[in-house]
Amino acid sequence: MEEKIQDLLSRGVVNVIPNRQKLEDLLKTDKKLNVYFGIDPTATRIHLGHAVPLRKLRAFSELGHNVTFLIGDFTALIGDTSDKDTERPVLTYEQIEQNFQDYKKQAEKILDFSKIRVAKNSEWLSKINFMDVVKLCQHFSVGDFVSREMIRKRMDAGARVGLHEVLYPVMQGYDSFFMDTDLQVGGTDQTFNMQAGRTLQKDLRNKESFILATGFLEGTDGRKMSKSWDNAIWLDDAPNEMFGKIMSLKDELIVQYFMLSTNLPIGEVEAYKQELENGKNPMEIKLVLAETIVRELHNQEKAAGAKAHFEKTFQAKTPEYSEELSLPSGTTILDALAQIVGSKSEAKRLLIQKAVDINDATTEDGNKEIHNGDKIKIGKRKFVTVYTLRDKNK
Repeated sequence: MEEKIQDLLSRGVVNVIPNRQKLEDLLKTDKKLNVYFGIDPTATRIHLGHAVPLRKLRAFSELGHNVTFLIGDFTALIGDTSDKDTERPVLTYEQIEQNFQDYKKQAEKILDFSKIRVAKNSEWLSKINFMDVVKLCQHFSVGDFVSREMIRKRMDAGARVGLHEVLYPVMQGYDSFFMDTDLQVGGTDQTFNMQAGRTLQKDLRNKESFILATGFLEGTDGRKMSKSWDNAIWLDDAPNEMFGKIMSLKDELIVQYFMLSTNLPIGEVEAYKQELENGKNPMEIKLVLAETIVRELHNQEKAAGAKAHFEKTFQAKTPEYSEELSLPSGTTILDALAQIVGSKSEAKRLLIQKAVDINDATTEDGNKEIHNGDKIKIGKRKFVTVYTLRDKNK
């Protein structure tokens, strides 16, 4: 128990509010805490960075605490702009529900939803009246909101800040109050919003509550994980692609990924860190990291297969175009790429960035026709052999 608590409060944790010792002492008692983590399902994909707080939820659940995974289906109608330089687009309830279903399928790689409660904040936020909202707002000041870095930056630039955005922290604070939360889990960018929950718990219940703020996992190139920078490792990445992305990590990120993206005991992670400091080839340890992550998010068989694929394709310098795609005769390169990467806009971006090779020759012209047996290489890790339906059936 002691070891699990220490791991929980240190691994990937940037801050504990009001302080770590108080929370540690509480976790050592028999009290079962009400713990929650909330997401606004404004997107459908989860990367390894998003999974850091999910791992904390699982740890609290394994310690026997009352864990709630909160779907912000009501707050998503406004959208949190804590880390955004513009207002979020307004989503419909139908979009929000579909997004959550996609999100949940990926989150199940980390969380056992049979052991945690799933709730939607529309259950209570849709029922409060305007007088309730006014009373809640009395616990906060506009000055606190507009002094936030991203909001101040937008205002200084003359950009619009919607009045509804001021209400977002109030609503998130009410989530915490309504569920009588003892502990909120979230990224450091959520600290202001989570503090609103502490404020309402203190003012309305005279109850001390806690915040556990997790750090951010950097992308494979050391920058913030982002789809636009192609440096994110997604939970729904295929095993070969996931393995290859991890092997492309900057060496200085190896220990961080062991700590934040695997279940390996801290002692083992420290041992790998020591080996790196003693001069061991980072490639060898990175292979262990890649196999560990793929095994935990897929399974042992797929991890072993991905490792073998990587060694054959990259280390032996003999690309294996094992993935196949069948298309109608006359399909253009652009349409073929769209089939592979999921959208024409993404396909166009790859062509512009000269990230596409056809039969070992870089191409930027998506209007050319794809031919039977053409081999497409996308970036450094994806290899596809194309067959036209008419030709393959001969």
